[in-house]
Amino acid sequence: MSRLHYEIVDVFTSRPFAGNQLAVVFGADELSTGQLQALAREFNYSETVFALPPTKPGADYRARIFTPFAELPFAGHPSVGVAVTQWRRGLVKAGEVVQECGAGLLPVVVDESGCATLTGGTPTLSRPFDPAELAGSVGLTSADLVGTPPRRAGCGLEFDYLHVRRDALSRATPSATAHASVFAWEPAERTAHARVFAGASGVAEDPATGSAALGLGLFLVINGLLPGEGTSSYTVHQGHDMGRPSRLDCTVTARGGVAVGATVSGQVVAIASGEIVVPPFVG
Repeated sequence: MSRLHYEIVDVFTSRPFAGNQLAVVFGADELSTGQLQALAREFNYSETVFALPPTKPGADYRARIFTPFAELPFAGHPSVGVAVTQWRRGLVKAGEVVQECGAGLLPVVVDESGCATLTGGTPTLSRPFDPAELAGSVGLTSADLVGTPPRRAGCGLEFDYLHVRRDALSRATPSATAHASVFAWEPAERTAHARVFAGASGVAEDPATGSAALGLGLFLVINGLLPGEGTSSYTVHQGHDMGRPSRLDCTVTARGGVAVGATVSGQVVAIASGEIVVPPFVG
């Protein structure tokens, strides 16, 4: 019976059993999408990533990323985790590598400390919208909100951003329909405390979400919470309410008051490795 090698890592943390869990699977080149989905469902982490040979010129590898229920075009902690894990296995060199994924070709810089910096895809940003429905979907009211209205933003994977008071974070509740980052902002420290709900993707709450941290930079710039020119750094703390504290170190580059690019960095801690049986073919 055929088996595949895998590793379990924790991403966006410097210590084990914190951050966001990730399964990194190797050797799945010949498997169907249905078989990959079955493996992701078996691991049952928020995401499983398959490290595959590239199909586009200029890429060092291809990453296919699955929740237990669906394939994603892009996600942050799988992109950081798969790059560092491949480096530890000697499959890529330290320095800049290029990841092929559904969001295009994305550069990832791997350093020998077990940290990687991911550059997000093309920024997208919606117009402001009424906060009432989004706030209600996560169990909050207008009294919990800060003045900046919600927007949808992303650098390859979009989220709705809801700016709330710090004391409201612990009262927010996961939603079956929201795909949202609920955050409080500390302007003096340029630090966000965030909770990310992805019930629409089958993940009630995520302890560390690189894609949401990237999009947050776009939101902060357009609302004047970070400078509208040049490159600014900010930090996202996430996962505290889940017992899996995480740290995401980010930058956003802006021109004319609009973000034009963002990065997210974090460490990757190896937890376990093993083999898993290849599931029966699913067409």
